[in-house]
Amino acid sequence: VQLVESGGGLVQPGGSLRLSCAASGFTVSRSGMSWYRQAPGKERELVAHITSAGSSTNYADSVKGRFTISRDDAMRTVYLQMNSLKPDDTAVYYCYVPRFKTWGQGTQVTVSS
Repeated sequence: VQLVESGGGLVQPGGSLRLSCAASGFTVSRSGMSWYRQAPGKERELVAHITSAGSSTNYADSVKGRFTISRDDAMRTVYLQMNSLKPDDTAVYYCYVPRFKTWGQGTQVTVSS
């Protein structure tokens, strides 16, 4: 089981980024997938989760209305579209598959002017 995140970077407040999580080694279509983040000095927190087949999603209150999680099972990829970014969104973002308790290596997102 392997997860590889990409798409992080430096963005100004109000900007957008799209993170990608490429999955391999398991049947992606049968697995719920999550995005977490960890800011310096803080605990890792759940940002968003999508069920298998994308039938249901849920979000942390702090990102509702700004972030959207989606999946493309044919591409074996899960996405996190992040809009209206704020400095408080600065963190390392991790992809996670609960079924196998496996994390990606993380991708840094920095929101700063």
